[in-house]
Amino acid sequence: MKNSKRQFKLGMHSYTLHLSGCGESWGFQEYGENHAFEKTIDLYKMMDIADEVGLDVLHITLVDLDNDTSAKHLEEVKAAAAKHGVELELNVSFNAPCDPRVNSNVEDALNVGHAIGANLVKFSLDTEHPHPTSHSSMCPEIMTQLSERYDEFKKNIPLMEKYNMKVAIENHCDTFADEVIWLVTQLSHPLIGACCDTINSLVLMEGIEECVRKMAPYCYCVHFCDNKIVTDPDGTHSLGTAIGQGDVDCVKIMQILRAEAPEELDTIDLEIELPLSGYTIEEGREVELKALRDSVEYMHNVLDLGVRGR
Repeated sequence: MKNSKRQFKLGMHSYTLHLSGCGESWGFQEYGENHAFEKTIDLYKMMDIADEVGLDVLHITLVDLDNDTSAKHLEEVKAAAAKHGVELELNVSFNAPCDPRVNSNVEDALNVGHAIGANLVKFSLDTEHPHPTSHSSMCPEIMTQLSERYDEFKKNIPLMEKYNMKVAIENHCDTFADEVIWLVTQLSHPLIGACCDTINSLVLMEGIEECVRKMAPYCYCVHFCDNKIVTDPDGTHSLGTAIGQGDVDCVKIMQILRAEAPEELDTIDLEIELPLSGYTIEEGREVELKALRDSVEYMHNVLDLGVRGR
């Protein structure tokens, strides 16, 4: 198997602990409201958790920075990360549908990322597909939006070069793999790649392995997820699980990434989105922490990921 022993650092998308107010509060747009969970774990506590479980990287959002982008605060965050021996990546959106706290333009995101010592900034495009969504990839309405995103990334390439900052564009739940690849290819710059979320493809009715195979050659960032697929009288549901406990062939996905991703991909960021029902919010927070620990153990021991805590 090509590159079968290739090593990656192990990171965590802070959304994994979203019931504790980390990452962002996502998925509430259907209700026409902005929603934020109470913050019970701050960024410094998250760094302590990274030490405890053996994470190399924290993939954080502006929510985790408390939207305080003052020079003093960002320098404090950079110093704390260095003290903990944990690297940082920054995750932002252009126009998140239900948590505007994560929104930024490209220039501001690059400046914040540089100030906290990150070597990568990930962007969600927040495109809006017409209905029916199926087979709407690369349709005229989307290409107009992608052209606007192209212009903003293009004008900020000098800043990326100044900071030597990698940029990763995600197949978020609103962007097909082919659309991300088109944008990355058009920008055609060694600092600009894709972020492949291994579950988001389901929202747009793309197959998981098909999406990963398409995007792997362009990947500078990966959100590594596992889900159970459950069918009941209310329909078919994709429910997040700890890594290795769902229906995704995680070993196969890592084989593809090891073989096909460019050298710019040096970290695999785990991400967990557990169901919101079936327990109290307090119980849910404990379930999230257990799922994180279970995931790190699986990714260390089965997927051979990570540097610390091995």
